[in-house]
Amino acid sequence: MYFLSDLEHKLLINKLLPTAREVGVSSELRGWNWHTPPLKPFYENVKLPMYTVCSKYCPTGRDVYLSFVEGVRGALNFKIALGKILHGVVSDYLQAFIQHRNLSFDSWVEKIRWSEIPAKPEDVLPPARKVWNYLAKLCEARYVEIEARQPYASEQDLIASTVPFLIEHKISGELLGLSGLLSIDCYDYLHAIMFDLKVGGEPKEWHRLAPVGYALVFESVHEVPIDICCIVYLNMIDDRIVLKKDLFFASDELRNWWIEERDRKLEIVAEGRDPGKPSRSECPNDCMYYDVCYG
Repeated sequence: MYFLSDLEHKLLINKLLPTAREVGVSSELRGWNWHTPPLKPFYENVKLPMYTVCSKYCPTGRDVYLSFVEGVRGALNFKIALGKILHGVVSDYLQAFIQHRNLSFDSWVEKIRWSEIPAKPEDVLPPARKVWNYLAKLCEARYVEIEARQPYASEQDLIASTVPFLIEHKISGELLGLSGLLSIDCYDYLHAIMFDLKVGGEPKEWHRLAPVGYALVFESVHEVPIDICCIVYLNMIDDRIVLKKDLFFASDELRNWWIEERDRKLEIVAEGRDPGKPSRSECPNDCMYYDVCYG
């Protein structure tokens, strides 16, 4: 899921990394400068989740106002249910593999809290099993390939080389005005790439905000520079797994965009200001708050 293909690796080595080294990132836009403008949050008493800052499903940001000012709960739908299930499959399988735990798909299913999933098991478990089996084959193939090249490596070394990822790494975003309970989908610590997993849908420019935001948070806490980010798009089309990746340089422009979104949404909550409804044509039908605005 988070492994780079040969073509993606060529893009990383021959284009993105040289660009990052040549262009660079401005010092004031590194996460470790969280205490100085423009990264320093203006509203210090408000902390928001990363998805709230980075989501632009609502063009005006009224979803933020409804959720954090009015306390309105959005209506969960099948798209959200499938996203939760497939995110869980990817993170739990990879964590089990890294920890060398023998976890079967059926055992994993038994731990699901169906009261929190707005969908029927028969609708979401078939694609979940496909993703589970895909990950199992992929990780096992990479493991035996590395084992053949490094016959004297320990099992722990082989696993670390096979899956060099921090999965669902818990981290605090409080230095940047975010929640103290953030989870990073994946950080590849050998290539220093911040990944974000998207289930369903087509690529949009604003999707890049999430991995850039997590890169800034990682820099603020660990003081490790992250120049490359990647979005993994996981779709099920005609009962088949389809993967796309958007691998890109976390430039000054993207970092400034993230800061603008953070500041705008912190202001909405801190000031209790309703930004107003978007026009009906702009509002996506699967928005959690569609019925609140137009019901």
